Amino acid sequence: MPVVSLAKVVTSPAVAGDLAVRVPFIYGKRLVSNRVSFGKLRRRSCIGQCVRSELQSPRVLGSVTDLALDNSVENGHLPKGDSWAVHKFGGTCVGNSERIKDVADVVVKDDSERKLVVVSAMSKVTDMMYDLIHRAESRDDSYLSALSGVLEKHRATAVDLLDGDELSSFLARLNDDINNLKAMLRAIYIAGHATESFSDFVVGHGELWSAQMLAAVVRKSGLDCTWMDARDVLVVIPTSSNQVDPDFVESEKRLEKWFTQNSEKIIIATGFIASTPQNIPTTLKRDGSDFSAAIMSALFRSHQLTIWTDVDGVYSADPRKVSEAVVLKTLSYQEAWEMSYFGANVLHPRTIIPVMKYDIPIVIRNIFNLSAPGTMICRQIEDEDGYKLDAPVKGFATIDNLALVNVEGTGMAGVPGTASAIFSAVKEVGANVIMISQASSEHSVCFAVPEKEVKAVSEALNSRFRQALAGGRLSQIEIIPNCSILAAVGQKMASTPGVCATFFNALAKANINIRAIAQGCSEFNITVVVKREDCIRALRAVHSRFYLSRTTLAVGIIGPGLIGGTLLDQIRDQAAVLKEEFKIDLRVIGITGSSKMLMSESGIDLSRWRELMKEEGEKADMEKFTQYVKGNHFIPNSVMVDCTADADIASCYYDWLLRGIHVVTPNKKANSGPLDQYLKIRDLQRKSYTHYFYEATVGAGLPIISTLRGLLETGDKILRIEGIFSGTLSYLFNNFVGTRSFSEVVAEAKQAGFTEPDPRDDLSGTDVARKVTILARESGLKLDLEGLPVQNLVPKPLQACASAEEFMEKLPQFDEELSKQREEAEAGGEVLRYVGVVDAVEKKGTVELKRYKKDHPFAQLSGADNIIAFTTKRYKEQPLIVRGPGAGAQVTAGGIFSDILRLAFYLGAPS
Repeated sequence: MPVVSLAKVVTSPAVAGDLAVRVPFIYGKRLVSNRVSFGKLRRRSCIGQCVRSELQSPRVLGSVTDLALDNSVENGHLPKGDSWAVHKFGGTCVGNSERIKDVADVVVKDDSERKLVVVSAMSKVTDMMYDLIHRAESRDDSYLSALSGVLEKHRATAVDLLDGDELSSFLARLNDDINNLKAMLRAIYIAGHATESFSDFVVGHGELWSAQMLAAVVRKSGLDCTWMDARDVLVVIPTSSNQVDPDFVESEKRLEKWFTQNSEKIIIATGFIASTPQNIPTTLKRDGSDFSAAIMSALFRSHQLTIWTDVDGVYSADPRKVSEAVVLKTLSYQEAWEMSYFGANVLHPRTIIPVMKYDIPIVIRNIFNLSAPGTMICRQIEDEDGYKLDAPVKGFATIDNLALVNVEGTGMAGVPGTASAIFSAVKEVGANVIMISQASSEHSVCFAVPEKEVKAVSEALNSRFRQALAGGRLSQIEIIPNCSILAAVGQKMASTPGVCATFFNALAKANINIRAIAQGCSEFNITVVVKREDCIRALRAVHSRFYLSRTTLAVGIIGPGLIGGTLLDQIRDQAAVLKEEFKIDLRVIGITGSSKMLMSESGIDLSRWRELMKEEGEKADMEKFTQYVKGNHFIPNSVMVDCTADADIASCYYDWLLRGIHVVTPNKKANSGPLDQYLKIRDLQRKSYTHYFYEATVGAGLPIISTLRGLLETGDKILRIEGIFSGTLSYLFNNFVGTRSFSEVVAEAKQAGFTEPDPRDDLSGTDVARKVTILARESGLKLDLEGLPVQNLVPKPLQACASAEEFMEKLPQFDEELSKQREEAEAGGEVLRYVGVVDAVEKKGTVELKRYKKDHPFAQLSGADNIIAFTTKRYKEQPLIVRGPGAGAQVTAGGIFSDILRLAFYLGAPS
């Protein structure tokens, strides 16, 4: 069937009391006339206006609204001001009969002298009405069954709520409305097209029905209550297909006349719908009920507008993206305006305009949590000294699914009208520009548009500037897809230095690259464009940085052995204190060993991690594990904690840092391995905001690396670093006294767990050599482990033993040599100590067994303590000494834990 214009197929003879439409049906070449009756035209039925708007025919009877305005009797004057409270209830608030009763209870319990209540259609009803139009336009006969579904939904709700005359009266009006809609939809079905006024007429019925039902329920409580069809009062002027402007002057006149006939103290008004100056039904477009309420609040000059919804108030960020988002107590009008523009689920963007003029506060409250005070939106609050209260940044909002359009070329600089030509082309295709950024050099202009509109924008710009592109005045029109906008909003930003620095610093530390920046001179918001995949991470990073939530770290633990397991237990025991007192949330989302790994997006239960590892662990896969830790978009910062001594794991550090993953480790292999690899990692670390902490590589829990860095960063010069770096060898030589043999002391240490399973790993001196290499490199020397002289305490014949047991069995055969050295030392008033030395002056390092006087600090050690002496330009006469336990699972895990917390403080946690 060909599409037929509705204006051509509808004829409307005016009949007193009735409105009839003759609709020609076209079947092939035969024209059949079918008469459809619309039934009695009720006072508030505007179907005549819809038809007249299409035909512009003076023969169509206008709505009775016109007659009511002309024939009204001035019975009284509308009281305005603080006696009025305005409430608005959204679709979820009136979603079913029980919720409508709850709303009525709120209205009844409000002790305001006069109350105006604006209601939306029941939940999903507006979508159902739009679906009816779509089906009719598509000539889908199922629109009739869908309309029956709408009827049944409201009929069943009314039966639950009402009884007696109230029920009979509502059902009669409901059936009349359904018949009118059926006739309207039939006309749309025939034409295959619905004009805007026809669509607005159809979709506005949901509000009519919910308002009537709520008014009837309020009346059941014994209070005088009437309902208002906002189309009788609210006049708006359409400015585009998606926007209308309220006509306050005409609306106030109509409200005064309406009130002369409806002077009840409780009024239930329809949201969303209104009339044009020609009395044609229209709407305030999608989500317009908030706007309706704000206009009504301004018309009545109410003391407050309360918008009831299904959330506790306005959040500092979308709680679906930032679980720690908080409900804001107050927002200024400007802040709410900015946040709603940038997609925050606050208000209809234009809701704030009408109430600002009269300083009417808006309160956002939760109908399902009446104990929550909600968020108040008002003029910015100041204290007695005029100081503006609250934090500089109130909240953050994001807009997804955008594309960035970049127009650049040297021919743009200083040429008037270029920007005008760009945005004229954009306007012609009807695209919405979300954000604009231009460099002061005028070399380029970039702007963000919805991704679905970017193709049309690109084609329009390439067409408009075809000659400029060919002539080289413009170098390119670039489209950057998959973008999101992140906006920080706060009125106090304008008077607080450093907000921008803090904002960008938080993004940099989360390894977020910014594509474009915009900030108005009002400084109420800072807007950046980032990759869509980075958006949630960026949002969480800035939210955390401004102390609206905890600093959260996604932690991946590699190597849950003795050290790693102890660390996990320490994190478990300290987690609550860190969250409460330091606002740090260490979320261990992955643990991997050599064979199994365990992962959980919300965080592993550390009280059961060993049990869970056995029960739920999957096959270990380092690449998958890395991607999991990094790919958690809900946590902005991630850290890998390598608790192994594995060179293969250490070789991953550079890639992790490059991908924006922080690294904390006691593993010495990376920093003492090939020099070029070490320098490559350090260079990357210095150039990026990704951190690499390895304090535990040298002194377990002792502050050796940080002390060395502190000396260098404050301008001191390292001359010599000398120390006992091995807890095992410290224990051995502290106890190798009197007549005891060396093999006896080694056996005792092994039995006590102070040595590696194979003591040769300790006695070879390799571990100490690695620590010396690390300290030498930290001091600026370019030493290689292979070239470092190391005294091996394992006798040569035993170095090739097949097992640790064989080594321990044969070791007593070689006690004589070390016993002789001990006797010689004691004869000279000295002791033996196994030390590592960094000679910065000679640019060399050594690892050897040396003799020290008994009054030397190195001779005063006990147990497995470490001691390190820093001889510097400042500490030349008396070296700076660091001493303490240098081995053991608890102190090593503590050193790693300390590095993790240092990372958290670097990322924004309060220190």
